This record gives sequence, structure tokens and C-alpha cells, in this order.
Amino acid sequence: MKEKPLPFRQIEWWVMTVLFVTIILANIFQSNFYYFEPNGSELTRYFAKILIPVILFLSFFLHHQVLIPSKETRKRKSTYYIYSFLILLMSFIFVGGFSMMGELAQNFAAPYYFSTVGLYIGYLLLCDVIEQIFPSAETKDFQPYNLVRIITIFAFAMLFLFGLQDIIEHWIPLSYTIAIPVMLGIVLYNYFFIYRNRKKERNKLANSLFVLLILALCFFFLILAIEYRNVGILVIGLAVVIFVAGLLIPFSNLLFKKYDHLLGQINTLSYRVDEGSAKLSLLRMQINPHFLFNILNTLYGTALQENAERTSEGIQKLGDMMRFMLHENNLDKIPLAKEKEYLINYVDLQVLRIKSHDNVDIDFRHNPENCTGDIAPMLLIPFVENAFKHGISFQKKSWVKISLRCTDGTIHLDVNNSIHRSHEEDPESKSNGIGLDNVKQRLQLLYPGKHELVIRENEVEYFVHLTIKRS
Repeated sequence: MKEKPLPFRQIEWWVMTVLFVTIILANIFQSNFYYFEPNGSELTRYFAKILIPVILFLSFFLHHQVLIPSKETRKRKSTYYIYSFLILLMSFIFVGGFSMMGELAQNFAAPYYFSTVGLYIGYLLLCDVIEQIFPSAETKDFQPYNLVRIITIFAFAMLFLFGLQDIIEHWIPLSYTIAIPVMLGIVLYNYFFIYRNRKKERNKLANSLFVLLILALCFFFLILAIEYRNVGILVIGLAVVIFVAGLLIPFSNLLFKKYDHLLGQINTLSYRVDEGSAKLSLLRMQINPHFLFNILNTLYGTALQENAERTSEGIQKLGDMMRFMLHENNLDKIPLAKEKEYLINYVDLQVLRIKSHDNVDIDFRHNPENCTGDIAPMLLIPFVENAFKHGISFQKKSWVKISLRCTDGTIHLDVNNSIHRSHEEDPESKSNGIGLDNVKQRLQLLYPGKHELVIRENEVEYFVHLTIKRS
């Protein structure tokens, strides 16, 4: 209730629906009509008291649920006012006609019709004023706004019932103005003083407060019976106590338990989202140093060959990769073309280091087009980095074969490399890499059910196939 405004259009719809259904059913099943044989005028009056609420309800539905929601989407606002006028005109004609036929009004302009329409227009205007006082765009705590709107709905519904006393049973406004607030008060009392204490396992205190509520109700009806000297009030009081103890309290407890269950699910989901975000951030932080070590190792091997041109080329590519990690790697999604460019720079740096060795075969194939759309950063490079880390030996026949294909909405990466367990010339060969473990976890977090990762290995060769569906 504090985080966002309540769905008041639905609340208004259901409140008025309950009221109109109550009025219509009460008029249909009015007791005095079935015990006597009605004459023609009584029969006309009976059906008029049923049809008039039906017409008012249909008018409310057409205006509140159809016209108003579509008002903002209409290009021509004048059509909204035309339709509103037609609804008012038709409902005025039908209500006035049935009022005259049922002798519910002295003339065609039934007073209760105009009071009902006036209340509805006044309610809409007051709601606009309330929205201006409580601007939703700037308000973070919506509780005052929601409370004011709920009180406004209750007050106008009460005035609406009292305005229709000529065509409704007299017990309906009385029940609405007394019974509903009392029931709401009992439900709130049950939640704050009984239910919450039971939830905290304070059963003795909760039971005492429950007994206190029942005794208060009994005492209230006893005072009324003595004051008015009417035994029937005691019977009504007994029925109320049975209703409260046997139906209202247990039913409200079920609603409270359902609410707590839903709240627990929301908190659990929020915790999982926060946990996943934190875990994802940690994984990213772990990946960056891992790649820096490999790239620096590549430049280290290039510098040993004392070739200034190649070294400068390597440093330039390193600068491009460093900029990528500083600016792009912290984003949730980046253009796939930038991820591909980073991968190409990495392979080029490795080729600079090993191109003088004839026993090493590097084959990198990638289509120049179709790599459009976005992808989470640093998902492809760990498999390529792993291939160079474990697949290159300057003394033995070695190969790394990479294929990157981009189709509509799907990325395919195939990496095939030889396996050499020990590289003494590689300072990082003895370290335990964390790239593959991280990327597997990131794929589960970012693309659940939308990726396929196949890894196969034998004594001489390592193969990886990765497919990511971006849509």
C-alpha cells in the first residue's frame, strides 16, 4: 500500500457492482411482495424498482469502464463527450419513464437520478483534485494518497445509497454505514491484536484479546436490550457474536495467512534477484584480472622477440581491449559487434606471439556480416582464451581452430584445440583458471533455457560448442 497506488478503477468497479447487485436482489426478493396478491400498480412499481438500478448500473459500466479508460487513447476528444451525453440522455429517458410508470417520482425528472449523476461527477472531480494534491510522480510513499482515496470511495458510496432511498430497501444504507465499518474494525482488531500475537506464538495473550472482543460485543447488545427493553436485540446480538466468532474471524485469518504467504514469496524472489545481481557482479570482477594476466603474458612473449613493430601493434590492440573492459564490460548488454571486435583483437595478439612457430596452426573463421543485436559482455572470450592457454606448445604440433557464426537471433561459437598439459614458457600455465567456471554461471543467470554449451575432451583434443539465442 505504500510502494504504489492501489488499482482504484477496479476497486470502484467492484464496490459499485456489489452495491448495485445488493440493491437489485433486495428489490427482487422484497418480503411483502410475495405474501400478498399485487395489483397492476404494485406490479409496475415492483418492476420499476428493479429496472431503474439495472439502467443506472449499465450507465455506470459504460462510462466508468469503457469511455473513461479509452479517453486518453482517442484522437478526437469530442467523441468522448458525445458518447457521454448520449449515455446520460438515454439513461435519463428510461429512468424517468419507469419512475413515472411505477409512481416513484412526481414528474419525469426523478430527483434521485440527478442526485446520482451529480454525485458521480463530483466524485470524478474530487479524484482529480486529490491526484493534484498527491502527485504520483514525486510521491514515494503512497499510503496517504491510498487512504484518502479509499475514504472518498466509502463516503460517496454512502451518499449514493442515501440518495436512492426512494427505490431501495431502507436497511441497505443502514447496513452499509454501520455494519461494514464495524466489520472492518473487527477485522483490523483481529489482525493487529489477535492474529499477529498468534503468529508470534503469544497464544495466551491472543486468546485473552479474542475473549475480550466477544465480551465487548455481548455487553454492547445487552446494554441495547436493557435500554430499549427488547429481547429481540439479544437474539440479534447472539447471531452477531456467532457470525464474528464462527465466520468473520476465521475467514479473515485465512486472508491474512494468504497475504503472508504471498509476501514471503515476494521477499524470496527479491532476495534471489539481489543474490543473482551480486553474484553476477562478483563474476565480472573476477573475469577482468584473469584476461589481463593472459594479455600481459602475450605482450611479454612478443617483447622477448625484440621486434618493436610487432610490440607496438600488440600494445595498440591491448589499449583497445583495455578500453573495452573499462567502458563496455560494466554494461548489462553491449552490441555484438563490439564483443566480436574484442575477440578478434585477442586472437590477433596471440597470433603476434606465435606466428614465427611453424608447428602452431591458428585458424579463425568469422563471417563479416549479420553480427547485429546485443549480448552480455565477456561470454565468448573465456573459451578462446582457454584454447590458447592449454592448446599451444612451441615444441609439439599444436592447433587452435575457432569458428564464430551469427545468424538471426543466434550466435554459434565452435572452438577446437590441441591439449598440452604443461607449458613451461607460459608463466600462467600452472595457475587454476576461473574463466570457464565463471562463464558457465553467467550463462545460467543471463540466458536460462536460451543457450546450449557442449564440451568434449579426449587425450589429444578439446572441443567446445556454444549456442546463444539472443531473442
